[in-house]
Amino acid sequence: MIEWIARGAPADKSDVAACERIEIFPRHAVLRGDGQNQRMTVTAFYSDGTQRDITRLSVFLSNNDHVATVTDEGIVNSRHPGEAFLMARFDEHTVGIPVMVIPQEEPKLQDKAFTMSTLPGSKEIDATVNKKLRQLRMQPSALCSDEEFLRRVYIDMIGLVPTTEQYKAFMESTSPTKRADVVDELLDRVEFQDLWVGQWSEWLMLRSSNNQVSYKSIVLYHQWLKERLTAEVPIDQIVKELLTGEGGTFSEPQTNFYELERDTLKTSENVAQIFMGMRIQCAQCHNHPFDRWTQDDYYGFAAFFSQIGRKQGEDEREKIIYNRGGGEVKHPVGGRNVSPVFLGGSQAETKGKDRREVVAEWLVSSENPWFARNFANRIWHHFFGIGIVDPVDDVRDSNPASNEALLELITEHLVDANFDFKSLIREICNSDTYQRSTSRNETNALDDRNFSHQTIRRIKAEQLLDIISEVTEHQDKFSSLPLGTRAVEIADGNTSSYFLTTFGRAKRETACSCEVRMEPNLSQALHMINGEAVSGKIAKGGLIKKWQKENLSPEQVINEIYLRSLSRYPDAEETMALQQLFADGRPFEAAAEDIFWSVLNSREFLFNH
Repeated sequence: MIEWIARGAPADKSDVAACERIEIFPRHAVLRGDGQNQRMTVTAFYSDGTQRDITRLSVFLSNNDHVATVTDEGIVNSRHPGEAFLMARFDEHTVGIPVMVIPQEEPKLQDKAFTMSTLPGSKEIDATVNKKLRQLRMQPSALCSDEEFLRRVYIDMIGLVPTTEQYKAFMESTSPTKRADVVDELLDRVEFQDLWVGQWSEWLMLRSSNNQVSYKSIVLYHQWLKERLTAEVPIDQIVKELLTGEGGTFSEPQTNFYELERDTLKTSENVAQIFMGMRIQCAQCHNHPFDRWTQDDYYGFAAFFSQIGRKQGEDEREKIIYNRGGGEVKHPVGGRNVSPVFLGGSQAETKGKDRREVVAEWLVSSENPWFARNFANRIWHHFFGIGIVDPVDDVRDSNPASNEALLELITEHLVDANFDFKSLIREICNSDTYQRSTSRNETNALDDRNFSHQTIRRIKAEQLLDIISEVTEHQDKFSSLPLGTRAVEIADGNTSSYFLTTFGRAKRETACSCEVRMEPNLSQALHMINGEAVSGKIAKGGLIKKWQKENLSPEQVINEIYLRSLSRYPDAEETMALQQLFADGRPFEAAAEDIFWSVLNSREFLFNH
C-alpha cells in the first residue's frame, strides 16, 4: 500500500484479469450428529482463463447457526438437526451450498406417515415435500380433522368463517370429495375475489395523499383491479397493463402505479420488489453485499423508467401519464448516461420504443426466471404463513428457497396454467401438505421451514375484523364507505380504524411485505378485552336477545356460539363449565354475553390453525 501510494496511486492496468465467478466445494453436505466437521474450499475463475484457490480470502456466513456454523477458514460445524445455507463471498460474488444435519440417532420413521391420502389432491406437491422430509429424517404430521380443515380453508380463501348451516352441511356430507368440493365452491365466491383484490392493493400500495394521489384515483384503481381479477385476467397480463399504462389516472386507473411513486429510482425498486421479490435498494450506493447486484445493474434497470412523463389533466385531481421519449439515468460514478439493462440479463434494444413496454415484455417472459417464482411463492405464503423463500420479497443468493424443488414445481404449475392463480390455489388447498394438522411430533417439533405440519397463524387485521362482524352480525361503518363494507374491501390505505391499526394492517407506504404486522401484542389483547370490537358488537348485533326470544336453552346457546365462532361443538367439559354461568338465577343475557365474549377472546378464535 505504501509503495502504491508513493507511486501516485496509479489505476490498475486495463488488461488486469477480473474475477468472473466463484465456485464452492462441495456442492452440498450432509452431516450427522453434533460436532461433525466439513471443510469448504472456494475457487475463483478469472477472465484470462486462470483459476485460484481463494478460500482464505473469502467471507463465510451461515443463515442458521442453530443448525450449523462456519469458521473464517471455511470449516462447517454441525450443531442440531435441520438445514442451513452456507455462503462464501469474494469481490462482488456470493455463492452457497445447502448443509443438512441429520440426527445422530436415526428416528424410526413410520412409512404410513409418508403415504399420501387417497382423496383428490396434489400428489406432486406432497411427493416433493415428503422427499425433503425423508432426507431430514422428519415425519409429517397427520391430516387435520374435517372441522379444522373447514375453518382453515374458509379463512384462507374468503376471509370469513363458515356459517352454522355451512358447517352442518359439510360435516353431514359423506362424499369422499367434500374437501375438494369446498375448495371449488370458495374459488367461485365473490369474497374470494375481494380478498385477493385486497392482497394486490397491499402489494401495489394503494393509498391516497393530499398533494399527489386523490381518493377518487385510488377508488378507481381499486375498481380496476377488481374488474381484472373478477374477469380472471392472468397475472402476467395484469402486470403488463400496469407497467405500460398510458392516459389519465381517472380514465386509465392502472396508470396510478406511476403516480403513487414518481421517483425514477424508487419506481424501479418497487418493480423489482413487487414483481420479482427482490430488494435491490442496497445496490444504489454500492454493490450489494449479499447478492449479485452491482451499481451497474441497479442503474441499468432504473433506466427503463426514466422517460415517464406526467402532466395535468382537465380535473386538477387527475394526471396524464405518457412516454416522454427522452430522459436518462446517470451513473453516480462518473456521471455517464446508463443504457437500459435487464436485471441479470443483456442490454435492451429500446431505440424508438417505449422503454416500459420493453421491460414489461421481458419481465413476464420465460427469459426472466424470477417473475413466475415470485408470484408462486407469494401465493404459497398466503396459505402457510411462510414462503418457500421467506420473506417473500427478499429473494437473493444468500436467502435461498427452503425447498427448491417445491418452488420449481409450483412455479411450473403457474406457468403451465397461463398464470391463472386460481389453478395453483386449487392445487395447494387440495394437497395433504396444506391439510396437515398443526400438531407436531417428536421429529418435526422444531421445523418451521419444511412444511411437515401446518402453521398456527394469527388472522390478519382486516379478516379478523370481518370475522368478528360476521359472527356477531354487526356491520362496520368506515369513513366515506357505506355501512356493511368489509374491511378487506377498503380501497384506500389511509382509510382505517383503531382496530385495524392495532392489529397491524399495512399502511401501504412501501412495497415491503414487512408492513403487515402479524405479531400479537398487549395493545391487541387490551382492545379485545375492553374495546368496542367485541363487547360493543355483541351488544349491538342483538343475537343474544334473538336467542332469548326463541327460547334457546343454555346448551343450545353455547353450541351456537361455538359453531359460528370456532366451527366446532364444545366438548362435554366445556359445556358443563359454561352451563354453570346460567345457574343461581343469573340473567340469561349476562351469562350468554360472558360466554360469547370469552370465546371471541380465545386464542382458538384469533388464530387460524
